[in-house]
Amino acid sequence: MATAFALGSALRALRLLPSKPPSSKQFRFSLESLGTTFIKFGQALSIRRDILPDDYVVALQKLQDHVSPFPTSVAIEEIERGLGRPVAELFADFEETPLAAASVAQVHGARLRDGRSVIVKVRRPGLKRQINQDMRSLFWLARVATVIMPRLRHYQPLRIVTEIWTNLLKEIDFCREARSIRNFVTAFADWPTLKIPDVINDLVSETVIVQERSSGRRIDDASLRSDGPRLAGNFVDAYLHQIFVLGVFHGDPHPGNLFVTEDGRICLHDFGIVGFLDRAMRRKLAAFATAFVRQDADWLLEAAIDLGILGGELDRSEFRRGLVEIIGDYAALPLKDWSLAEAFLRVTRLGQAQNVFVPLDLLVLMRAMFLAEHTVRILDPEFQLLESLQTKAPDVLNAAMKEADWTTTFSRWRLDAASAAHDLPAMLSAWVQQLAREGSGLGLSLHVRELKGLHEHLDRSSNRLVLALIAAGLFVSGALLMDAAGPRVLGEIPLLAAVAFALALWFTLRLVQAIARSGKL
Repeated sequence: MATAFALGSALRALRLLPSKPPSSKQFRFSLESLGTTFIKFGQALSIRRDILPDDYVVALQKLQDHVSPFPTSVAIEEIERGLGRPVAELFADFEETPLAAASVAQVHGARLRDGRSVIVKVRRPGLKRQINQDMRSLFWLARVATVIMPRLRHYQPLRIVTEIWTNLLKEIDFCREARSIRNFVTAFADWPTLKIPDVINDLVSETVIVQERSSGRRIDDASLRSDGPRLAGNFVDAYLHQIFVLGVFHGDPHPGNLFVTEDGRICLHDFGIVGFLDRAMRRKLAAFATAFVRQDADWLLEAAIDLGILGGELDRSEFRRGLVEIIGDYAALPLKDWSLAEAFLRVTRLGQAQNVFVPLDLLVLMRAMFLAEHTVRILDPEFQLLESLQTKAPDVLNAAMKEADWTTTFSRWRLDAASAAHDLPAMLSAWVQQLAREGSGLGLSLHVRELKGLHEHLDRSSNRLVLALIAAGLFVSGALLMDAAGPRVLGEIPLLAAVAFALALWFTLRLVQAIARSGKL
């Protein structure tokens, strides 16, 4: 029942149900009251700026894990089960009072046998089972909703639910988080401005992770304002390196996950959400950013199409007008007020009517960009973010396109060319033999991508039409047989009529089931 209420609230928030949508605060409070899975679902849904109104995005980003800590005895049991050794053997000292508690895990302080101070992050017992149960119900309800309201398919709710479900399971897998932390530790080992607390070797499992303990002030602490410009510059440098060079970035840079150590370094915490961008996507993203900075509408249109945030049957002149309007709005603002994240969002929303599904990593990137820009403005309200991007991006991109990459590319070309040369004689021989057998000269094979699967689609549609006709015929037959003589069932219904109605109902259920499985009529 709670799951159905949550889905109904979500659909009304998207203005897809006729009743008045709840306010963004009501929607947030509803999800908080439904517990862990729906809190995490709402937080994950908050990255869908491409389909949710802004006030809902803001409300969902404020979802808090108001969860009491679970008993220390249970935490100790989970630690010992996850790491395979008694707590007394693992740690010289273990703090029974949690440092923090959230819907996914709680954190305890501890000290290793070698004297190092660490934190122990323990996942809530039964969390994975609860997420699977709740998300399975939500998926089923979303499937039913798409059958009842076909216009929902434009927003691909099944894909959204599946995507969030998959990523929730990734987020609560501490083995995966540990791999991300180690990758970032290695990548930024030589950076004097950044600190990543490392994972303790051999003290990691799916449900428990032990990590170096770090201390400092939150990055939004008022006492850091005097050092804000330096910290803002270092923070931007780190994110440009993550996005354009590493292709892996911390996806949740809100102030609660960012600290400043006593020696002035920025410390990143919580790597449960990490985004990935391959080299091709990074080049396309760089083209988009450069086109935006240079205020070139035509280039911005091409970059948006290459990124996949615009598609379908494009009216290029219409989209170009929209981009010109976006560019014009920013041209009237001071450079310090320009926002690449907001521009990216506005371009994304231009493609809403085209049924374009923005890739998840781009949505995570967009969320990270909004949070990063907010952090920069907290540190230094006058920071020229776009000017910094113009100045530093070329060096970052040059580093990304280092010579080793070209060496790898040329090696691959040589290998592909050698393979093709080796196979060419056999291919030519087979072609000549085919010509000799057919004796009809050269032939041309035409493959039309849009016709792929047309035969199966027609078969499926024909079968459904036949089922519908049979069901309709049986309903009519049952009605005509209501006056037939002979034995009766259920009091007044003739047996033959009852059989006809039962068969009609069975065929109808088969038809509805087939439509529900495919999600298409």
